[in-house]
Amino acid sequence: MEPQIVGMITSYPNANQTDWLWQQTPDHFGRWGNIAIQSTHPHPDFLLLYQFDFPKPRQKTSWRDRLQDLVKPQQPAPDIREKFRGVPKERMIYLLREPPLSKVVERTQYNYRQAELYCDYVSGPDNFAPVPDYMPAIWYHHNSFRELNEMEPPTKELFCSWITSGINRSENHQQRLNFLGLMQEVNVEFDLYGRQLPPASNYRGQLSNKWQGMAPYYYNLAIENYADNDLYVSEKLWDSLLAWCLPIYYGGPAADKLLPPGSFLRLPSLDEKGLEYIKEVTATADAWYEAREAIAEARQIILHKLNLLAWLDNFAKNH
Repeated sequence: MEPQIVGMITSYPNANQTDWLWQQTPDHFGRWGNIAIQSTHPHPDFLLLYQFDFPKPRQKTSWRDRLQDLVKPQQPAPDIREKFRGVPKERMIYLLREPPLSKVVERTQYNYRQAELYCDYVSGPDNFAPVPDYMPAIWYHHNSFRELNEMEPPTKELFCSWITSGINRSENHQQRLNFLGLMQEVNVEFDLYGRQLPPASNYRGQLSNKWQGMAPYYYNLAIENYADNDLYVSEKLWDSLLAWCLPIYYGGPAADKLLPPGSFLRLPSLDEKGLEYIKEVTATADAWYEAREAIAEARQIILHKLNLLAWLDNFAKNH
């Protein structure tokens, strides 16, 4: 039987490839069960709007805008439905995956209102989404699904890494950067990777494959940009576990609902108490060895149950 095709549109600038998420399936061409994700397919059976920002009408408040319209009237905006490739509403899915930071909440709520006009299912990791729910898992390792599924733990050579960025668009981002500065002030031993980080942070550079900055380490710091509800959990946790790290995790309680006990450690706070906790844990590999079986169980849950492709297959079966 031919699989049902799931197309995709997104506002993420680097996620419009035909083979988007094909590495998250055991079979070729993005196939999982009875679906295959082919983001650019011209006539899909289902369409996923993934963190898609609906265009907002231009606000014409100045006299210059109104005068310009009189001199040269603006052409009407293209009908948004042209992007939907003829997929009917009952087979349209809207998934929002960014955290509900205060500066984007208005935009998020606008996206939800627009999505409800066109999509049968509209969800996001916040309590004002039409269907509040956790985000199905995606990850950023380049390894094949079969390799991740079958591998034993890679050789661990070092104790702790952190892959992050220097983005400081919100108070939450700034809190994370402040904690980074605090860690370096007291000489906590860890290897830092990322992008847009301040030169004084002594980071090791940007990675094209996160696996390289996780797999050789027993522990990985997984610090969310948002920890204030019981729905939001991101790829920071999935990436860490799939690389057989024991995550030292700072985030909301969603992770406790989705993963087995003991598969990650809770960082108590982003302050001196948190620093002492990291120093104590990463002084030896004992905690990693104790958590090894729980990490193995968590990896299987991520790969087979939380996986966005498994979620899409289940959605298609019910529609």
